[in-house]
Amino acid sequence: MAYFVLKRLRQGILSLAGIVLLVFVLARLTGSPARLYLPEEATQEIVDAFNAAHGFDGPIIVQLWDYILGVLTLNFGESIMYGQPALDVVMSRYGATLALAAWTMLFAVVLGIIFGVASASRPGSFRDGLTRVGSLTALSVPDFWVAIMGITVFSVALGILPTSGVGGIEYWILPLFVLLLRPLGMLTQVVRNSMLSVLDSDYVRVARAKGVSRQAILYKHALRNAAIPVLTVAGVLAAQVVNGALVIETIFGWPGVGNLMVTSIRGRDFAVIQTVVLVTGAAIILLNLMIDIVYSWINPQIRLEA
Repeated sequence: MAYFVLKRLRQGILSLAGIVLLVFVLARLTGSPARLYLPEEATQEIVDAFNAAHGFDGPIIVQLWDYILGVLTLNFGESIMYGQPALDVVMSRYGATLALAAWTMLFAVVLGIIFGVASASRPGSFRDGLTRVGSLTALSVPDFWVAIMGITVFSVALGILPTSGVGGIEYWILPLFVLLLRPLGMLTQVVRNSMLSVLDSDYVRVARAKGVSRQAILYKHALRNAAIPVLTVAGVLAAQVVNGALVIETIFGWPGVGNLMVTSIRGRDFAVIQTVVLVTGAAIILLNLMIDIVYSWINPQIRLEA
């Protein structure tokens, strides 16, 4: 088990290092932040002083090396826009994003299992057809369009839900619903297809012949063996939910890292951009590692093959 975990952790760290390097280089290709924060009539001496104060005056290799040394000491630089350490700025926003993503995935997994199992238990029925059409629709509709339509109908026309911000439960309904559609549709499809494959296996037929109840076959025997592909997709969807929050948070004014990322890109706040990518990547690596450990617990053959 230890070798299995270390191997997965090594792969994740290498992936994270590659992503951080790419973001570091691409962010600087957008131009110098000095042209955004200084007046147009600023002299070259003022521009040079600004770049030197923020560490933008050296060659990009030197800047990269300084950044790596800073990361190793948990010094991610200072935000130009907020005048605070970049890590403090990001972590102050991360709670809102994690809360939104966690509730989204919780509802997606629970409802996806319920709908998927209900659909697979009666293949070809009206319930099955309705579930398939609903899940495919949830997968196909662009989330930004649903968000705009939701604001138009429930906020502007009916005036029953707020358009932006965070507060009571009414502020959560639209962002949560929009983020929930895609993972719910995907998980419903995966649970249904996986359950159909398992329910057609020999050991399920033997269980039926022995008189095992339908509920026990569905939830005790079939669902556990159908869980591995569901966990695989859930892990991928968790990362997609965080990425999707970048758009949804901007539309609904949600005070999370997605909204912060967009603002930082517009303001060329390199320290915050890099910190968001680094912290988010580390969280996704940890999530995938936890999912791999759960895989190995459900099916030890995965651990042995690795």
